[in-house]
Amino acid sequence: MTFSRIAACLALAALPLLAGAQGFAKSTVVTERVRAELLAHAPDGVDPGKTVWVGLQLSHQPKWHTYWKNSGDSGLPTQLTWSLPPGVEAGEIAWPVPRKIPIGPLANYGYEDTVLLPVPLTITPQFKPSLGNDLEVKLKASWLVCKEECIPEEGEFALKLPTRSTTAGSAQAFEAAFAAQPRAVPGTIPGSTARIDGNALAISVQGLPVAVRGKTLEFFPETGEVIEPGAAWTQAWHGAEWTARVPLFAQRSASPNVMPVVVADGGQGWRAELKVLGTWPQAAAPATVSPALEQALRANVAAAAAGSNGASIGFAAALLGALLGGLILNLMPCVFPVLAIKVVGFTRHADDRRGHRIAGLAYTAGVVLSFVALAALMLSLRAASEQLGWGFQLQSPAVVAALAALFTLIALNLAGMFEFRSVLPSSLATLEARHPVANSFLTGVLAVAIASPCTAPFMGASLGLAVGLPPAQALAIFAVLGLGMALPYLAASWVPAVARWLPRPGPWMETFRRLMAFPMFATVAWLVWVLGQQSGIDGAGALLALLVALSMVAWALTLRGRTRMALASVAIAGLALVAWATGGALTRQAPEQPLAVAASRWQAWTPGRVDQLLASGQPVFVDFTAAWCVTCQFNKKTTLAHDGVLSDFDAANFALLRADWTRRDPAISAALAQLGRNGVPVYVIYRQGRAPVVLSEVLGVQQLRAAISQL
Repeated sequence: MTFSRIAACLALAALPLLAGAQGFAKSTVVTERVRAELLAHAPDGVDPGKTVWVGLQLSHQPKWHTYWKNSGDSGLPTQLTWSLPPGVEAGEIAWPVPRKIPIGPLANYGYEDTVLLPVPLTITPQFKPSLGNDLEVKLKASWLVCKEECIPEEGEFALKLPTRSTTAGSAQAFEAAFAAQPRAVPGTIPGSTARIDGNALAISVQGLPVAVRGKTLEFFPETGEVIEPGAAWTQAWHGAEWTARVPLFAQRSASPNVMPVVVADGGQGWRAELKVLGTWPQAAAPATVSPALEQALRANVAAAAAGSNGASIGFAAALLGALLGGLILNLMPCVFPVLAIKVVGFTRHADDRRGHRIAGLAYTAGVVLSFVALAALMLSLRAASEQLGWGFQLQSPAVVAALAALFTLIALNLAGMFEFRSVLPSSLATLEARHPVANSFLTGVLAVAIASPCTAPFMGASLGLAVGLPPAQALAIFAVLGLGMALPYLAASWVPAVARWLPRPGPWMETFRRLMAFPMFATVAWLVWVLGQQSGIDGAGALLALLVALSMVAWALTLRGRTRMALASVAIAGLALVAWATGGALTRQAPEQPLAVAASRWQAWTPGRVDQLLASGQPVFVDFTAAWCVTCQFNKKTTLAHDGVLSDFDAANFALLRADWTRRDPAISAALAQLGRNGVPVYVIYRQGRAPVVLSEVLGVQQLRAAISQL
C-alpha cells in the first residue's frame, strides 16, 4: 500500500490547523457572541503609589448579555484572574450599574451592548519593571453569555504598559465606566434599613439625591438568593425617604446582617448598605445544582479520593476497556479496508515469516505512537483551558475536507483508476519496496487518522477517566487503545495459525481490493454530510466540487505522452481555481441546529435545561452526539428511532434532549466531563433525586427500554 505514506502525511498535515493560535495571548478575543478586549488607563504613569486601571470590555452581539456580580435568577458573573509581576496588586471589579433582564417569569441582572469592567492595580515600591521597562499584565477571563441559550466562553489576554510614559488611549471608555458606577449614599447603616416583614423585605433608603425624588427606581441587591428577582414589588417616596417592599426568595440561602444594594435611575446608581432588622425565616438549603448532578459529582469526588487500591482497580478496568475498544475500532467501515488489505497481503508472501513479523511490529508502532501523539495534543490543549474531547479534530471543517480528499484518493486507488507508482516519480514509487517497514508504520498512522473520530463500546469510560489522570497514566490508556486496534494485524503477523486461515492467493484478491473501494466511497459521502452539518449546503457543494476536480487530476496523471502533460496541467489549474473559489464556503458556519432539532419530539440541549425539566418532575434522556460520529448515527437511525423505544419514552413522559457536538461547544465538553466522558456518543437518563445513568455507547433496544422502565 504505497498510498499509506502519502495518506498519512496528508492526514497529519491537517492537525496543525487545530492548534492555530490556541495558546497565544493577546488583548482581544472575538467569538460569535462577544468581542472581549483588555484595556488599560494610566494617565499618571506607572509609579509606586499610583493606581493603574485595567479592565475587560465586553461588546455583545444584539440580544446577548453577560452578568453582574449578582446574576439574579440564573447566570454567572464574569470572572477575572490576573497574573501580575511582584509589587502589583489587583483590586476588585468596580461593577457598573446593571440592568434588569426579564426572562419569562424570571429576571437576571446583567449587561447588554458594551460594558467595561474596571479593576484598579496598586503599584507598590516592590514593583520592578521588565527588561523593556514595561508593566506586563496578563488576564484569564471567563464569562457566561446568554440569549435564549447560554454559552460559557473564556479568553486569555495580555498587555504591556510602558512605565516611562502615560497610557490614556482608552480614557473615554474608562470615564464612562467610572460614571456608571454607583455612588455611595452617606450615612447608610444608621439611616437605611431592610426590615424583615413576613415573606418580604421592607426597604428604606435615606440620603438619595434630591434630583431623583419622586422617580421610579430600579433595585439591585448585591447578595444573591435573598429576594425574588422576577417577582412583582412595590415602591414609594415619603419625602426624602425611598421605600420598597420586595418578596423574599422561596429558596433563600443567605441571611445577611447587612445587605448592600444598588438603587438606580437609568444608568446612574447609588449604593447603600442596609442594616437588616428582625429575624430571618428558616433558610432553604443552598441552591446549587440539581440533586441528581450533585450525587454524581459527590460520587466522582469519592472515587477520586479513594485509596490506592480503588484507584488501581479503576485504572486496570480503564486499560481493559481501552484494549477492547481498540479491537472494535477495526470494524469501522473506513478502517476495515486498510486492515483487510494489509492482512490479505500475507498471502502473497506466505513464506516470509520474518518480514511479516517486522511489518506487524512497525504497523503496531505506527498505531500506538499516533494514538499517543493525538492524545498528547488533546491533553496539552485541555491543559491550556481548551474544552476539547476525543474526536476534536473532526470539529474543524478544514480537517473534514482534508480527510474527504484523502479518502477519495484511496478509494480511486482501490477501485483501480490509478496506481500511485504510475503517477509518482520513480524515486517515490519504489519507496514501498525499498522501505517496507516505513510503509507499514505509516499504514498504522493512516488507520489512526481515520479511526480517531469514533468511540467504540468500552472506550467511553476509559477515555473519560484518562483525561482526569496524570499525563503518564492518561497516555498509557491511549497507548493500550492503540495496541487493541493493532492487535488483529499483530496476531496475524506473529501467529502462523492465524495466517493459515487466510485463503490462497489468486484473482479473487484483485476483486476484493476493488470491493474495498466502496466502504471508502461511503466514508467520503459521510464526510461530505458532516461538512454540510458544519458549513451548510454551500460547504457540502464546495467540497464535492473539490473532490471532482481532485479526481480529474488523479485521472489525468494516469495518461501517457503529451496528452498527460496537457490535461494534467488543465486539471491542476482547475483544482486550484475551484479551491480558491470555494474556500470561504468550506469554513463558513451553518446556522445552528443541524442535529439538535432534527425531529419534533427532540429538543436542543442547553446548559441548565436538564435542571429545569427535572424541577418540573419530568425525567430526561440526553443524546450527546455529533455528525462525524459513526456510532452516533447508527444508534440514531436504529435504537433511537425504534417504535417501541419511542412509545416507552412517551409513556414515561420523558423529555428528549439532543446535545450536538459536531462543532466545538465548551458547554457540551464541560457537561461530558461532569459525566466522566470526553467523547461521543454518550446517552444519559436523568431522574429527579437520582444519580444520572450513563448507558453503553452502542445502544441496544432492550437495554434502553429496560433503563426507561426502571422506576
